[in-house]
Parts: sequence; C-alpha cells; structure tokens
Amino acid sequence: MKKCVLFLLPVVLFIVITGMNSKDADSAKALATAGKEEGMKMAPEKGEKVIQLPAPRLKGEMSLEECIQKRRSIRSFEPRKLTLQEISQLLWAMQGITDERRGLRAAPSAGALYPLEIYLVKDDGVYHYEPHGHRLEVLGTKDVKDELVSAALRQSSVRQAAVNFVICAVYERVTTRYGEKGVRFTDMEAGHAAQNLHLEAVALGLASVPVGAFMEEGVAKALSLPKGHRPIYILPVGEPVKQK
Repeated sequence: MKKCVLFLLPVVLFIVITGMNSKDADSAKALATAGKEEGMKMAPEKGEKVIQLPAPRLKGEMSLEECIQKRRSIRSFEPRKLTLQEISQLLWAMQGITDERRGLRAAPSAGALYPLEIYLVKDDGVYHYEPHGHRLEVLGTKDVKDELVSAALRQSSVRQAAVNFVICAVYERVTTRYGEKGVRFTDMEAGHAAQNLHLEAVALGLASVPVGAFMEEGVAKALSLPKGHRPIYILPVGEPVKQK
C-alpha cells in the first residue's frame, strides 16, 4: 500500500500544481498505472508457486476488423520480454472466464467441457494457466526452451519468441460424452483459442505464428506434462522485428 501511495504521489502533486482538470487527471493516472504495469516482472519470486495475473482490459485501441486485417504469421521477434499485463491479456483471450456466473470462457467449447490446458514456456521456466482465478501456476524455474526448440524441429520462431504458448488437449473430457467426435471437437476448440490469441496479439502490437510441426513426445518431455495432456499447438509470441 505504501509503495502504491509513493508511486502516485508525483502524479497528484503535478495535478495540484498545474490545475489539471479531472479528465486530464484520469489520463495522468492511467499513464502512471501503465508505466507501473510495464515494469511488472513475470519471473516468480523464490519459492513462489502461483502468480496472480492482472485483470484483463476489456477495451482496446484497435477494432476487431483492424486486427483481422492486420494479422499475419510472423516468425522473427525482438528480444524484449512480454509484460505481465500482456501475458494476462493473451491468456484471457484464449481461455479466460468471460461469464463468472456460469463459468464460460472466451473460446467456445463443445458442451462447455473445456478440454484445453495452456502451458507457457519462457526463459525463466514453465507455467500452467488456471482460468478460474486467472493465475499462473509455476511448474518449474528451469529454462527448457532449448528442449522445446529441439522438439519443434529447431524452428527459429520458437527460439526467438518471448513466450511460447503450448495448447494441450485432454481428449477424454470430451470423448466420454461425444465418443470419437470429441477428438474433432477438441481440435476445433484449439483453433478457436489460437485465433483469439493471434488477434489479441495484433491488438497489443505483438506478433505470433501457429506452429504444428513438432514431435509430440519431445514437447511433453520438455514440459514434463501430466499423463493425458497431449500437446497439439505451439504459439510463439513476441514483439515483431522492426522494419528497417
């Protein structure tokens, strides 16, 4: 609480001295908050098991139509790390809870059975997304990117990405109700979640690319996936390389 007060104090003093109106004051506070979020670190503290994600923003600066028009598969990224707010927004777009009362998520799911599990691979460890509570479970702090790159046939996009989002399918959650059709329903759902991420990345000024060429067993081993969690999609995300 003390840190928050100290952080906002310069903004308040500036408002008082300059006679800024309420609208300008709101803008200044927003800028201050954005600056704080930009500096938020993704790396877990020693011994930390869960990282609470900041709330997703429900309004952006770019229309859906613009995001669709600008979306491209981009494989080269700048070395900049993603902020916690950016990671929060991308995860929410993929599988975030959008109806708290009924527990419904951002991507449609056959029978609302939700067979997808989202894992993140960064240079500081492996994480698992928990939609209920909108948080990340810290699975390990070892850098496994080399193993993931090897399993993904050494694709440069996987190596350069600030974060690799790995979509895993737990087919049994759907096949127990729908039989073999459940496999198709699950794969369709992965596509829904992936497209949401691609469009959200554009809205954030980021880039992404869908990767399907990889060795399933290699990815599972690199991430130490639980039995029944089958990797079906890798989505490298990062800041696009600036055009010279």
